[in-house]
Amino acid sequence: MKNMTSFQKISLALLRVSLGWFMFYAGVTKVLDPAWSAGGYLKGAKNLAGFYQWLANPDILPAVNFINEWGLALLGVSLILGIAVRLSSVLGAILMLLYYIPILDFPYPNAHAYIVDEHIIYIFVLLFFAASRAGRIYGLEKWCASLPICSKFPWLRNLLG
Repeated sequence: MKNMTSFQKISLALLRVSLGWFMFYAGVTKVLDPAWSAGGYLKGAKNLAGFYQWLANPDILPAVNFINEWGLALLGVSLILGIAVRLSSVLGAILMLLYYIPILDFPYPNAHAYIVDEHIIYIFVLLFFAASRAGRIYGLEKWCASLPICSKFPWLRNLLG
């Protein structure tokens, strides 16, 4: 990242923050809507239907809803603040894959896409953030990496960014 121009750094930071806002908003609107549930989405799965039906089981669905709502919101906070971006981006990419699989009616994930839809774009952007240590560009990761706890546990610095 040391060889990046100011324009590249600003572009990366704006991409990270804007995707963060998008994810945060998606999560918070679910958290604030007591009627929201992933149940309908899960029950309509076209692929791995057994797995998604299992996730829609009334005993499991509250945990799935909680992980979905708060996972999106916390992913957004992570990206906006630029902290733990590596970890949150990998987990976010997995979440986006879990969104993509059930709707795919190969090769059409939706009526307006052929193989690639927004979930695939999110996956690759999130993986790019993880690989490029995007949280260190105008984010809090550089500061967090200098904390004493990261000196004691170097693996923590690598995991978080």
